[in-house]
Amino acid sequence: MIIRPLALCALFAFSTLTLAHEYQVGELLVSHPWSRELPVDLPGGSAYFTILNQGAQTDRLIAVSSSRAQHATLHTQAGSEGMMTMQDVAGMDIPAHTEVAFKPGANHVMLTGMQQSLKAGEQFPLTLEFEKAGKLEVQVDVLPVEAQASHQAAHVH
Repeated sequence: MIIRPLALCALFAFSTLTLAHEYQVGELLVSHPWSRELPVDLPGGSAYFTILNQGAQTDRLIAVSSSRAQHATLHTQAGSEGMMTMQDVAGMDIPAHTEVAFKPGANHVMLTGMQQSLKAGEQFPLTLEFEKAGKLEVQVDVLPVEAQASHQAAHVH
């Protein structure tokens, strides 16, 4: 009978870890914020996450900021005539009952002017500002190169 309490403890521990990577403001749920470990002395980086709008109205991500970088901007990446381009955008709609992914090669937060490179195992704050829901601070996990592909695949919905 000791197996049952141990199983419950393991389940509780796992669910606590999972919840630590989800943040909510209003009807918006932000999941699994992460970034890539970067080579030494690289003054920029990116942040990725998923936003689920559980509400009945579209909201809009209108600003991002981080104490870790001098500038944080919303970017989208698109292909045209076989060429990939990155563009700053003023905001991104988060439609009702929809999930919007910020991931490598697509929508992401660009961080520039960092004093130190991102190192695996650390976290940094990122503030997301939404038109309706308001501001939300999340903690971004910096992943080692070898963990990035498995993390990204595990959190695609």
